[in-house]
Amino acid sequence: MGKSLCEHSAGARALYGEAGRVLGWDLAKVSFEGPDTELTRTGVCQPALFVHGMALIEALRENGRLPEIDMALGLSLGEVTAYVAAGVVDFPTGLRIVAERGRLMQDACEKSAGTMAAIVGQSREAIAALCGEFDVEAANFNAPGQVIISGERAKVGAAVAAAKDRGIKNVPLNVAGAYHSRLMEPARAAFEAFLAGIPFSPPRFRVFTNTTGQAVRDPDDIKRALVRQVVSPVLWEDCMRAAVASGATEFWELGPGGVLAGLARRTDKAWSVRSISEYADLGS
Repeated sequence: MGKSLCEHSAGARALYGEAGRVLGWDLAKVSFEGPDTELTRTGVCQPALFVHGMALIEALRENGRLPEIDMALGLSLGEVTAYVAAGVVDFPTGLRIVAERGRLMQDACEKSAGTMAAIVGQSREAIAALCGEFDVEAANFNAPGQVIISGERAKVGAAVAAAKDRGIKNVPLNVAGAYHSRLMEPARAAFEAFLAGIPFSPPRFRVFTNTTGQAVRDPDDIKRALVRQVVSPVLWEDCMRAAVASGATEFWELGPGGVLAGLARRTDKAWSVRSISEYADLGS
């Protein structure tokens, strides 16, 4: 991912070059060539997603196609990208934050036996009851009727088996661990210590935090939200609805694929959504 951006955008190319210097390893090579087994590792995937998102912004700006931004939101790791786009920290600092977040979460994954699964077509109340019954947690509220549960592998497996017996549609996820659950607590504590010495600035435009689904502006509140997000549910549907309530008329998804656009359409088919992944998507 991102290869066409580097081929056609000097700004995107510069970001990938800077990323390699900050990280001390060749992110561009892994992003463009893989292999998938390396690119999907948490400690690699998070920096790759972050730099790809920022490179898309830079390519749009370079081509005169970046509109005035009124607000931004990002799912999980994408929330950091949104803050960097809003000037809360600069690109190198944002990348260091992302790299440490990914490293700590990967370490937590390796030290626990966790997984996740999607539960489809159920209310939040029904999900809460299922989680309580099997001692797992709701990790992502992505769209109406699409919630991700997270926890110890055996407990998630039991919840999935029970859901299947009850005629509830579910999809086990191929993930490295139980993200946004209590199994990430070691990562949360270490991440809090890491962020303590990094100065944050107020965002230039509204950014919505996954932890509450509402806009956040105070730098200390932003920092607390990023820390809490590691172990708390991603309220993505709430973020999107809050953005619309705040005046958003069009969403641009900047990242690989079109997953977020699909979630937006699942939430409200009337919303205008555009997905931009590669250079050809910038428009002519």
